[in-house]
Amino acid sequence: MTDTTLSTPGFRSVLRRLWQDQRVWLASALILLALAVFDPAQSAQSARFAGGALLHTAPYLVLSIAIAAWAGATGADNLIAKAFTGAPLLMIALGALAGGISPFCSCGVIPLIAALLAMGVPLSAVMAFWLASPIMDPSMFVLTAGVLDLEFAIAKTLAAIGLGVFGGLVVHTLSRGGALAHPLREGIGDGGCGGATVRAPKPVAWRFWAEPERRAKFGKTALNTSLFLAKWLTLAFILESLMLAWIPTETVTASLGGEGLLPILTATLVGVPAYLNGYAALPLVGGLIEQGMAPGAGMAFLIAGGVTSIPAAMAVWALARPPVFALYIALSLSGAFSIGLLFQLWSM
Repeated sequence: MTDTTLSTPGFRSVLRRLWQDQRVWLASALILLALAVFDPAQSAQSARFAGGALLHTAPYLVLSIAIAAWAGATGADNLIAKAFTGAPLLMIALGALAGGISPFCSCGVIPLIAALLAMGVPLSAVMAFWLASPIMDPSMFVLTAGVLDLEFAIAKTLAAIGLGVFGGLVVHTLSRGGALAHPLREGIGDGGCGGATVRAPKPVAWRFWAEPERRAKFGKTALNTSLFLAKWLTLAFILESLMLAWIPTETVTASLGGEGLLPILTATLVGVPAYLNGYAALPLVGGLIEQGMAPGAGMAFLIAGGVTSIPAAMAVWALARPPVFALYIALSLSGAFSIGLLFQLWSM
């Protein structure tokens, strides 16, 4: 290979594309390698944690990937997109309600989010679903009621729907001014410009496997989405394992104690880096409330941490353009603080 070949724009473009595709895998490998050198036990523990977390979320991921690939291969995405046309406020409410009761985890819902945006579904309705989904699902409701109480579980469900509606309305207002027109990163979906599927829908081919072209589209979509999620979630779960290992529970407990307005604000901010996961956080919050922590602070911690946990936030970062990611975080934090404050006032 000559120096001239190395300097050609085409070759540099290929290298740049390879770097963009593999840099996440490389980051995961380098972290595990560094741990293997300086802390072998933690390296093995992080690898096991990431593998176990991927296996735990696999059923949700497989189902959501299959739905997204099926919708694209059959053309059913046209019908789904048409269902989101019409009254924006109604679509926001329905999106928040669906997110609040859906069984998908915050990472498993990512393929559906990408598919909806690529179909041309308004970002306001998708954001409502996006914000509500990580906070509550049927199994989380049951566990919350058992670990805390039924009142807290119901309030958290209403908080999830309320946060979704709040975020959807904010995005709707911004979108009316022309902002956030292209929410997806380049190369994911079609950058949110799939409105043509709504304006000029094609017939749906339910038996997509009978057509080679549609079979190929199903396979390509499923493969690309699987690889995309696998690399980002692997890195996210490795980082989460380090957070669990290196941030003592006592530190979180000390930061969230107390009463008044300040603990709610602190819980909102601490929830971002210190959140464990939806199930591990419940006993922690339950213990803190028993020790005198304000219920509103506990609610703010669960809401902020659930939406901005490392796996969820990294999935959003990988999928959405920076302005959309920044808005997602801002809505999460402001909404969590407001919900915590309202829950505290209601609990008094």
